Amino acid sequence: MIPKRPFTLLALFFSFAIGFSQSTLKRTIVTTDGEIDDVDTFIRFLLYSNEFETQGLIYSSSMWHWKGDGKGTPFTSEMEMTRNLYGERLTNLRWPGTQWMGELLAAYAQVHPNLLLHDAHYPTAETLQSLVKTGNIDFEGEMEQRTEGSEWIAQKLLDDDPREIFLQAWGGTNTIARALKSIEEDYSQQHNWREIQEKVSKKAIIYTIMDQDATYRKYIGPVWPNIRVFYNANQFWCFAYPWKKVVPKSQQPYLEGSFMGANLINGHGPLLQMYYSYGDGQKQEGDPNHFEGDITKIAQTDRGSFSQYDFISEGDSPAFLHLVDVGLDNYEDPSRGGWSGRFVPSKENPYRYEDGAAAADLNPETGQLDKNYPQARWIKEMQLDFAARADWCVAPYDTANHPPTISVAEGNQLTATAGEEVRLTLGYTDPDGHPVAFKAWCYAEAGDGAAQVDTHGEMATVSLPKDALPGNTFHIIVSGRDTGFPAMTRYQRVIIRIKP
Repeated sequence: MIPKRPFTLLALFFSFAIGFSQSTLKRTIVTTDGEIDDVDTFIRFLLYSNEFETQGLIYSSSMWHWKGDGKGTPFTSEMEMTRNLYGERLTNLRWPGTQWMGELLAAYAQVHPNLLLHDAHYPTAETLQSLVKTGNIDFEGEMEQRTEGSEWIAQKLLDDDPREIFLQAWGGTNTIARALKSIEEDYSQQHNWREIQEKVSKKAIIYTIMDQDATYRKYIGPVWPNIRVFYNANQFWCFAYPWKKVVPKSQQPYLEGSFMGANLINGHGPLLQMYYSYGDGQKQEGDPNHFEGDITKIAQTDRGSFSQYDFISEGDSPAFLHLVDVGLDNYEDPSRGGWSGRFVPSKENPYRYEDGAAAADLNPETGQLDKNYPQARWIKEMQLDFAARADWCVAPYDTANHPPTISVAEGNQLTATAGEEVRLTLGYTDPDGHPVAFKAWCYAEAGDGAAQVDTHGEMATVSLPKDALPGNTFHIIVSGRDTGFPAMTRYQRVIIRIKP
């Protein structure tokens, strides 16, 4: 294939001014409780902030982290796990403060000029800092008070921009719940309340990592049942603290210190130097439970053995990875699966997508259905992609790697008959002139079963099963990995539907 030429600054300017209007990017607001895994997620988030339009960065609370009201008011968690761990009648819990995003944005400002060499869409640190707000932080699940953060979310949900608002709950959903409660209080007595409720329900999408307070169960679900919710309660664990227990052995090297230290943390500028890892000597202010930086304390845990610079946790990264378009076409339909996991509609509410046993994928290393594998199967590609972006913080364009663009000549939606052999013509462009190696495979769990796929260079042959039924679909993932380092992979999804 003929490679694209590397972008000059002038080309970057024109691509921004003409080809990439902000209105085409997906809007998102982050709510975060500031745990150390939120910090690491935020660093990755910043290196992907060219892929979406950030419209809010809001401090919130959770079952793990809350500030207290400053009056010594005691509080007992509604969540059994937290209550058992920390006891009852606490006046605050592991609160990391409301300064840490600003500190990270100051480091981001230092690498921002270099990031612009690689993509003109990276927002400035000043723009992102203007979006930092404080939401409902006094107690776990507190949603009685209107806060700067909750009012900001409500304003965005009510604005005239037709784009959806992708609300990420890295902690509890209480600040989001307060925003929705304010809308209900302000408009429920008006004659057009149903239209407002429908507008907000269509605009909002919530991606939540577990239930980290009770506000979804007690308020959002009952009052706003038509808001789409992507509920990750299982799959995120492979990208969180117990990763050594759930990540397939073939993927684990990309989370180990030998990879993380050399390719991400060290020598990549001030932002990546602030990334928390095992044995790095760092300590988060306000959280007495952050021990991971002390190499002598690691062996005292039940998580397993760790080495310096080993990955700790980014349990919230799946939330924003749902916005990163790598070609898997899973944003509109999370049951298709992608870097953010795979989810199926709840039996109780079709607007709520869940993981768990119903969304398990076959783990080829164990031969068993695995609730973590829909997320874990992508770890190598995600980590290499992150490492390539870490290079963007310090390297000029011509010495860094950039993702290829993958194409399928026949298109992404095909029809065929049962037993038919379908041939796909694969193509690519690569901005660095690197060759791209293809692999096509059938994502059986995303469709109605498996099909045999053979890849030969830039051709793939799909042999559909003879017993396939009319209307059955088969999801063929075309994966193209370039030969730069760190290698970057992009995809196309071809869905073949069996004809009546």
